[in-house]
Amino acid sequence: MEQMPAIDLKGIHKAFRDLRVLDGLSLAVRPAEMFVVMGLSGCGKSVLLKHILGLLEPDQGEVWIQGVCMGRLSVRERYGLRLKFGMLFQGAALFDSLTVFDNVAFGLVEHTTMTPKEIGLRVEECLEQVGLKDHGHEMPQALSGGMRKRVGLARAVAMKPQILLYDEPTTGLDPLTADSIIRLVVQLKSVLEVTSVVVTHDTATAFRIADRLGFLHEGRIRQVGRPEEIRRSEDPVIRDFLSCDLVP
Repeated sequence: MEQMPAIDLKGIHKAFRDLRVLDGLSLAVRPAEMFVVMGLSGCGKSVLLKHILGLLEPDQGEVWIQGVCMGRLSVRERYGLRLKFGMLFQGAALFDSLTVFDNVAFGLVEHTTMTPKEIGLRVEECLEQVGLKDHGHEMPQALSGGMRKRVGLARAVAMKPQILLYDEPTTGLDPLTADSIIRLVVQLKSVLEVTSVVVTHDTATAFRIADRLGFLHEGRIRQVGRPEEIRRSEDPVIRDFLSCDLVP
């Protein structure tokens, strides 16, 4: 029997004034898989993520999360559903006025009934998972770009989400730092067994981490497949995209 998708986008349309971004997009993401949405910069990948998270509402179509239609929920119910998500933003989006520890603890303080001791233990656990065990006292502005991403990851997993979303996780990082973030993303997916959606224009990242990939072009998912299937795609748009990045 086929599993119910963890995320199911059905005929999503979204336009901003005269700019049509999503044009009947449909996509089903399986439970516990690492699904990568690949495409050119500006093709609507971040807009797609915001629909999954419920930060944007489609002009037409439906967003289903674990069998629940987001558009049929009340504001309170939608807020509760969002707590199932963890999100790594493109720029990490840390609070510069808070320490690394307090950044990771933020969601736990705001949205749980955990005691300060329990929160402290959970934050320490998350920082250790991302290799920042001894950095809780530091301020974000003192960290490198890669370390800020790691703090963002620790915060994203702190509340033990069922779905993790990544917006361009390696953008702006040097190759060595990007490689360390890629390995960390794969490691967390294996350890946490969560459903993961990554949007990126970086083919090296996409092919290293994906269970399946979807290629977003002109507002629709043009093809879905395993990495080897996308590499062998006969679609001229996909072939042109991959040839530009010289995928080995």
